[in-house]
Amino acid sequence: MYGEIIAAWARWAPGRLTPLGWNAADCRGVWESGVPLLPRAPAPIVADDLEELLAVVMERLAVIKQDAVPWLQRVAEAWDQGAIAPAALFPTPGGVGARIAETFGGATEMAAFLAYGTLRPALEAYFAQARSNLGPHDWAFGVCPFCGAPAAFSDVLEDGRRRLACHLCGGGWFFPRTKCPTCASERSEDLLRLEPESQDQGYVIIACGGCGGYLKELDRRVRWNGQSALV
Repeated sequence: MYGEIIAAWARWAPGRLTPLGWNAADCRGVWESGVPLLPRAPAPIVADDLEELLAVVMERLAVIKQDAVPWLQRVAEAWDQGAIAPAALFPTPGGVGARIAETFGGATEMAAFLAYGTLRPALEAYFAQARSNLGPHDWAFGVCPFCGAPAAFSDVLEDGRRRLACHLCGGGWFFPRTKCPTCASERSEDLLRLEPESQDQGYVIIACGGCGGYLKELDRRVRWNGQSALV
């Protein structure tokens, strides 16, 4: 089901979208306040930039979840009429897609699927220049320092450090292995590792017994040829 979405990403061109040109001092000034970049520097994405992407994602969602068609039609009509803009897909403290879910009802997961499938190429391009401004100690939270979406995957690198990945904008950042990315708990009794008994060594699920949050994780010291965390 993802093939057509990824093909649409490959066809996408930035058009008039200008990457965020902030320098390291600008970015770190925001990060020091504990805020991701996107709320302070909203990406100037216009509806035309996302038209094809949104259409493809909606078609895929309609195929796998046919009872969502009426909901998708309401969202599409509002989009065509300009009642909702690309910024409605941006992350909020309520999560990815929360604004769409609040406005049109429906499951938050469906709204999040629209956001992840539609925004990824645009946000990846928007933050392309700002990526290099992030140092290993500039951000200490479990949400993306660039767009604010929750971490979607965890890598343990060859040097033993954990690097979290954002599936919304393609960002990545270092995060302590002794802390829950969801609730920041450092209680050792809360932190769990679920490992397969035989196959797929290197792949684990890291979970928190306190908040119930979890992430898939790949230990690249064991499986060095695993796919990208963004895949």
